[in-house]
Amino acid sequence: MGSGKSCFVRGVAEGLAVGEKAWIRSPTFTLINEYHGRLPVYHIDLYRVGSPRDMQELDLVEYLFSDGVSLIEWFDHLPVGEAEEYLNIKFEHVNRNQRKLTFVAYGSRYDQIIEDLRDRVQKRKSKIQNGGGGLDREKRCL
Repeated sequence: MGSGKSCFVRGVAEGLAVGEKAWIRSPTFTLINEYHGRLPVYHIDLYRVGSPRDMQELDLVEYLFSDGVSLIEWFDHLPVGEAEEYLNIKFEHVNRNQRKLTFVAYGSRYDQIIEDLRDRVQKRKSKIQNGGGGLDREKRCL
């Protein structure tokens, strides 16, 4: 709790051109929030899903195998085998204002996504070290 998951979703939504007026919030009680941009974004929270029947009623297959991006909190509550390929992102507190994200790929598609992300981060670091390319504004999630 409070590790920055919803803040991360806001960043993904922004990158997928979900409008700035969209209220990106945790789906703790709604279970699934949908946002529309270049691709649909499905923010799913499985923390309160207790039984296999509850899970079936959510019809997650519709979200997991759509053309959108499914971002799932409490992924370990998903029944085994429901998703064979995915990207697991672990959030850790470093300090009050900083988090460490660890990306683990399950499947070749996600291996490639991590490689692409690693390349982009390295390019950004090089630009910053050479005196340019920093962020225009600091992003904060409150």
